[in-house]
Amino acid sequence: MTVPVWAWIAVIGGLLLVIAIDLWIVDRGEAREFSMRQATYWVSFYVALAIAFGVLLWVTEGGGKAGEFFAGYITEYSLSVDNLFIFFIIMSRFAVPKQYQHKVLLVGILMALVMRGIFIALGAAALERFSWLFYVFGAFLVYTAINIVRQHLKGDDEDFQENAVLRWVRRAFPTTPDYVGSKVMVKIHGRRMVTPMLIVMVAIGTTDLLFALDSIPAIFGLTKDPFIVFTANAFALMGLRQLYFLLGGLLQRLVYISYGLAFILGFIGVKLVLEALHASEVSWAPTVPIQLSLAVIGATMVVTTVASLLKSRSDARKGVKSASQSGAS
Repeated sequence: MTVPVWAWIAVIGGLLLVIAIDLWIVDRGEAREFSMRQATYWVSFYVALAIAFGVLLWVTEGGGKAGEFFAGYITEYSLSVDNLFIFFIIMSRFAVPKQYQHKVLLVGILMALVMRGIFIALGAAALERFSWLFYVFGAFLVYTAINIVRQHLKGDDEDFQENAVLRWVRRAFPTTPDYVGSKVMVKIHGRRMVTPMLIVMVAIGTTDLLFALDSIPAIFGLTKDPFIVFTANAFALMGLRQLYFLLGGLLQRLVYISYGLAFILGFIGVKLVLEALHASEVSWAPTVPIQLSLAVIGATMVVTTVASLLKSRSDARKGVKSASQSGAS
């Protein structure tokens, strides 16, 4: 799909405008906790916005491109749900006050959006020049899928390790011991210092960029169009902070989500390899239609979500039953 420069400018400008309105409405005035009602409204708004964009693609470019966008959007959004586990751990580890968490998420996600845009541009150029990278991406996704399952079985899939950028920020800038409201930088006794607010923003932004090592190859396995890759990522990221507050304690109940995401990554990895072989004129290698990819991704997330909730409900009932039996004895 050939996208004129004005369309890129219009989309990016529109996204920035929506984010600015979000920031003005939610973050104006005194800092306060993000309510469930607010989160529900904003998540619904961003999902509706993504659907409207997909419909616009359907009208202007046809069902194929719209299908690629929806498959990419659902994949990125699904991977983002898994990423929220790590965001929750980061917030807890840095003891971020609840009334400031939505600001941390917003700035961190904006950082990730800019860095992902650069990553997507570099990835698209590399794939255009070196077609063998599709084999590398496919193998990497399959490896990642296996690794997710192994980590989940070992029970260490929620570990957070400080990355090199975060360690450098800690060393390079003097940091206040406590939060100073929502400020990221203050002047104390004539000396400029950063606050833990900046540290946690860097942690969120750079950690999300590391997640892109999985998600960017995954969406390139669904579409080779940089415009669709970028917009699917942008729409998925934009509603991420509201989704964080909406899911809340539900995150702990999605016990099978890692298996579902591993299956999706493995499926896309195999799809990438098969299509690369097909492009190399290997007769037995089929192409996987985007409609099938969309159906597999959607069905996988529905099944794993429902199974997770049923498992959590069953465990809760067993816990109540065990507690009542212990009390009776």
